[in-house]
Amino acid sequence: MKVVIAGGHGKIAMHLHPVLTAAGHEVTGLIRNPDHASDLGEAGAKPVICDLESEEDLSSFVGPADAVVFAAGAGPGSGAERKWTMDRDGALKLMEACRFNNIRRYVMISAMKAEVPRGNEVFQVYLKAKSEADAALRASGLDYTIVRPGRLTDDSPTGKVALAEDLPRGEIPRADVASVVAACIDQVAAIGRQFDLTSGETPIMEALARLR
Repeated sequence: MKVVIAGGHGKIAMHLHPVLTAAGHEVTGLIRNPDHASDLGEAGAKPVICDLESEEDLSSFVGPADAVVFAAGAGPGSGAERKWTMDRDGALKLMEACRFNNIRRYVMISAMKAEVPRGNEVFQVYLKAKSEADAALRASGLDYTIVRPGRLTDDSPTGKVALAEDLPRGEIPRADVASVVAACIDQVAAIGRQFDLTSGETPIMEALARLR
């Protein structure tokens, strides 16, 4: 499959590229900064320069593909406005590109319990932006999967997770999130599903199989 990842230089995406390429997928990463192109190449992905915030139409950057992954985000330290323009509007633009390019499969990396207000004012805006993007994807008619990880860490992956529609808050290494996203890409059972994700005791493929 040809997979296009928005937010191609993000921490989860940089774990995701080699996992997907090792599974035989052709991977393209959309990045804003040309200086990051070599990092993507080393990770096995083809870099495409595309500013998700400034470009209104992403279809030519996405091109023909079998699936997309939204792994972009304004990131910590950004203000409330960028939560809207990146975390929500970037995801919406990618949906429009999918429709224009006849791409059915869309995997969203979201946030656990995005509908529950918490944290400071900027974090609450972030959650609302993610919640609105998720709602738009659920209503889009696309073959979606919405992955909602808990607090992200840079710990070594365990390959074992907890995965369900509703989980207590927890944390999970970014590398394990990447492995779950990669496994979801061609899993029919994951289509039309939204689930929370934390570290747990169940091997990833076994946890996904329980979605059936």
